Amino acid sequence: MAGRTVDFTRGGIIGKIVAFAVPIVLAEMLQNLYNTVDSMVVGNFVGDKALAAVSVCSAVSQMVVGFFNGMSIGASVIAARYFGGGERERLGAAMRTAFAFAAALGLILSGVGIFAAPGLLGLISVPAEVYGDAVVYLRIYLAGILFTVVYNVAAGLLRAVGDSRGPFNVLVLVCALNIVLDLLFVVVWGWGVAGVSAATVVSQMVAVFIVSFRLKKHDGSFRLTFGELSREREILRRVISIGMPAGMQNCLISFSNLFVWRYISGFDAAAMAGLGATQRIDRFVALPCKGFGMAQTTFVSQNVGARKAERVKHGFKSCLLLSLTYCFTVSAVLFAAAPYCIRLFNDAPAVVAAGIDMMHVMLPFYGFMALREVCLGTLRGYGDTRVPMILSLIGMVVLRQLYLAVALALDHRIIHVYVGYPLAWAATAALTLGYYLAKRRRYEAMASLRTEK
Repeated sequence: MAGRTVDFTRGGIIGKIVAFAVPIVLAEMLQNLYNTVDSMVVGNFVGDKALAAVSVCSAVSQMVVGFFNGMSIGASVIAARYFGGGERERLGAAMRTAFAFAAALGLILSGVGIFAAPGLLGLISVPAEVYGDAVVYLRIYLAGILFTVVYNVAAGLLRAVGDSRGPFNVLVLVCALNIVLDLLFVVVWGWGVAGVSAATVVSQMVAVFIVSFRLKKHDGSFRLTFGELSREREILRRVISIGMPAGMQNCLISFSNLFVWRYISGFDAAAMAGLGATQRIDRFVALPCKGFGMAQTTFVSQNVGARKAERVKHGFKSCLLLSLTYCFTVSAVLFAAAPYCIRLFNDAPAVVAAGIDMMHVMLPFYGFMALREVCLGTLRGYGDTRVPMILSLIGMVVLRQLYLAVALALDHRIIHVYVGYPLAWAATAALTLGYYLAKRRRYEAMASLRTEK
């Protein structure tokens, strides 16, 4: 497996970070494409109400997936630390424990989700005309949440040992499978929204099978024997203590985005359409920042395990340089190309104007997003997720919601919605950077003298 994994504890730093981050970014882009195709199939072959139902459910599914993406960080950090320290037996125990926990939790949530779907939709006041389709879609999706949970943890374990290509290769196959199943279930068999949801569940099930097989193919203690899943309480406690805050952070930020739309709905359709188009562009622009942040988490975890504090320091600078360079370059290009980007979604003059305004407000400040993600990735790599969770919630949720409430009450213009995004990035970046700098010496000492077993 040496040729497939990245060992961050030795060799050049920048090249390895790029090689590791690129598959992560491409995988995230495929995941976005995956969701976009679902909407396209439903919108074109079922109808606008069905599309609305899927769109409403996506808000709920993003919260659920965000939570488990965060939980997988706990498993990744612990596994990467053992990998970097050469503790193969402990690494194997961590993998088996994390996998067992994911499977058990997924089974429970699948059972609960079937009955909880109507209540979850009730929380966001789904319109009556789309409620029926939304319940059908969400019940099937949550019934198969087991596979989403297990896949996220298994993919995180692969990344922990430097294998970011594995999850990407799996998503390439699964994305293609999902498109085929969408067309088969919806267009050929006429299952409607149930077909789209079922296609997602089947595709995730296949993804779990492939990723699990890849874990089993690892040599030595990387091997995952399903009949002897480990349940070591101390490892499980540490996985939860690191993963739970990160999961709650993702979940609550996604939940807060629902309230942002409450403010957006107070403006005309053109403004809303322009904002929606810009958000789609923003998702793709932000992915490399998140990819560098995830790479930094693995980099720090492996080097903490190897007790290489000085290398962690160089890694922070290198990763931040890469992320800032990307942001400034892409922002400059998109700033000039904003009209063309918005017209890809809608060419109505009012929509294009609104989209351009939002892009021009946001693009100069993407550097704050880069700084935020690298700082968060570094802190998570050290296993520190509780305080960063609080700081992120202050910046991304509390301050943004307060700003929107006050600014729009005093001056009801949509530009305040636009400003809310970079304001949240800047606040969170400042808070997390300040916290990291205050704790840096303690972290470096921990990396040099790590004694945990």
